[in-house]
Amino acid sequence: MTKARVNSEMLYRELGSTGEKVSAIGLGGWHLSLKHVDEQMAIRIVRSAIDRGITFMDNCWDYNNGVSESRMGKALRDGYRDQVFLMTKIDGRSREAAAKQIDESLQRLQVDCVDLVQYHEILRFEDPHRIFDQEGAHAACLEAQKAGKLRYIGFTGHKDPYIHLHMLEVADQSGFKFDTVQMPLNVMDAHYRSFAKLVVPELVKRNIGILGMKSMANGILLNSNTVTPIECLHYALNLPTSVVITGMDSMEILEQAFEAVRTFHPMTEDQVQTLLSKTAEAGARGEFEPFKTSSIFDGTAQHPDWLGQEPQRLQQLMSAAG
Repeated sequence: MTKARVNSEMLYRELGSTGEKVSAIGLGGWHLSLKHVDEQMAIRIVRSAIDRGITFMDNCWDYNNGVSESRMGKALRDGYRDQVFLMTKIDGRSREAAAKQIDESLQRLQVDCVDLVQYHEILRFEDPHRIFDQEGAHAACLEAQKAGKLRYIGFTGHKDPYIHLHMLEVADQSGFKFDTVQMPLNVMDAHYRSFAKLVVPELVKRNIGILGMKSMANGILLNSNTVTPIECLHYALNLPTSVVITGMDSMEILEQAFEAVRTFHPMTEDQVQTLLSKTAEAGARGEFEPFKTSSIFDGTAQHPDWLGQEPQRLQQLMSAAG
């Protein structure tokens, strides 16, 4: 269990059926290595967040060529690691690629074990089959779990709620229950290919930890001029989320997250509908959710080599057919 500093500035929630209690706000790792954020500022943001009660740390093997993990690893020295629930993600679909990426993430984060590893960017209907193939990434994660390199297993995606449901279905066929699932949950999502409407109820039923992301979509939602940052965070916190992961690239944005927690109260149905009515027109076509409607956010589409090789037996089937 994470030795979190219970802090009155932060809310804490159960992480599905894991028995873990985590901060309702998670610190998004991608922003820690943006061009305008130097290493010292990244370390300051992480440590300030932890000092004030944020325990959930988000990262990924591919974020800014590993720089995000390296910076977080440096920030978690000097006793900070023991105060957080540390998550990272891998892109590998093959057993070999996944195992390699897990080890590289551990090295960058300077830890022997991460609390949660998630399969990143489940964007295609074939991704679940590749992962749960006998030569797939899931075999590597189970081996790493057995070896004490990771504790829990989840998956993420931002494209289509039906692909998330398919991932759960393929996992069921393999006799596996995920610990967490991560997805976009924001004031626009309710109006277009909605994860909140289609995936969240299924996760609640299964008692799987719900991780919300893209509450402001890196500021893109705010360009609609329909909602404020605090409203975006309040909406995501009001859903049955265990954690709302938000990017922090300055002390001001960190403060904004704590302001959202300080001012949050469970919303009535009328309050939710009033907020959603403000975003209905802007959100109707996915214009402000380009991660659903374009490939701009799809790192694995731009770097297919990250996925690893297709299963050998499928290649052999193709050869036999040829």
